[in-house]
Amino acid sequence: MDIKYNGFLIKYAEIGLKGKNRHVFEDKLLSNIRIKLNSLDIEYNIRKDQGRIYIEITSAFSYDEVVSKLAQVFGIVGICPMIEIEEKDYEVFSDRVVEALKIYKGDNSFTFKVETKRGDKLFYMSSMEVNAELGGKILDNLPNSKVDVKNPELMIHIEIRDKVYVYFQVIKGAGGMPVGTNGKAMLLLSGGIDSPVAGYMISKRGVNIDAIYFHAPPYTSERAKQKVVDLAKIVSKYCGTINLHVINFTEIQMAIYENCPHDELTIIMRRYMMKLAEHFARENKCLGLVTGESIGQVASQTMKSLYATDMATSLPVYRPLIGMDKQEIIDYSLKIGTYETSILPYEDCCTIFVAKHPVTKPYLKTIEKSEKNLDGIIEDMIQKAIDECEIIKVNE
Repeated sequence: MDIKYNGFLIKYAEIGLKGKNRHVFEDKLLSNIRIKLNSLDIEYNIRKDQGRIYIEITSAFSYDEVVSKLAQVFGIVGICPMIEIEEKDYEVFSDRVVEALKIYKGDNSFTFKVETKRGDKLFYMSSMEVNAELGGKILDNLPNSKVDVKNPELMIHIEIRDKVYVYFQVIKGAGGMPVGTNGKAMLLLSGGIDSPVAGYMISKRGVNIDAIYFHAPPYTSERAKQKVVDLAKIVSKYCGTINLHVINFTEIQMAIYENCPHDELTIIMRRYMMKLAEHFARENKCLGLVTGESIGQVASQTMKSLYATDMATSLPVYRPLIGMDKQEIIDYSLKIGTYETSILPYEDCCTIFVAKHPVTKPYLKTIEKSEKNLDGIIEDMIQKAIDECEIIKVNE
């Protein structure tokens, strides 16, 4: 038999450090939680009170479904399945605690500590009195239990406010800041491992994202494009709807391939991707570009290469993975669920035209000189790519 939880207490951390505009972050977090819960067939009430958010569920619900949805909301650090008790009477709520513990722990031995927070200072017992009385009652009714105030296996939380709230678990949330509290950025999304993780990481800091993908038919297949759409869907679980801009990059790539030194191909292609990404970023009121690059991972990600790439745009370029190694990025991709899709064997446009011996220390003046070979050739191609851009609205 399972415990009959009737809601969830939501904890947040960083938001609580904000000053006079704290309510803006709290309200956005509430809004983002509502969006998640509204995707489920449940009835609920949600409110904030003294640094906490309370979700009371008034209909039948799937515990696993609700926890899964809440775990995807940035800004939440703790999800506490809660027993909400209307009657603020010690005998009533202490009986409920004992009943719940018998279900939760059964005949298993465990150590515990009771921690009471008395938000209602008019309640007739002090926090210390509740801790002592309830601890004794648990020891009397669960003979395999033992008090351990220093290192308990189980924390029994009692919050006495307008009602009595009881919880035994704090399930780890996604952390970060509520999406939508820190502007908007354009993610350069490929079918690889890194860029979806970068999208997740920048969203965790409260940033809304749109995305741009460079497609190169017939060198890349429709399956490669669908792979990127699928990755965007996974990331959208955490950040909300993503407007995915699909750019046909084939003509531009071929022009670069035919007119520029082959050891500079990757850098020059990346620079034109940046220029196109900047166009759509400005069109969509984005405040910067986001990539999945980390220093030294490949030839195009040395310090000089990144500098040459950045000089193609006047927007700031954010690289959330800049100091991570490959294994750390893979670990994140496994955590957020993008890894299995990222390793599907459908090549994207970057991997088709990779030079055998790419330059690792490009000089910006040399790159810009090579790009002059494209004058009078590439301008119409860029405009065509912009005009024919396909926008796919992606959500979970």
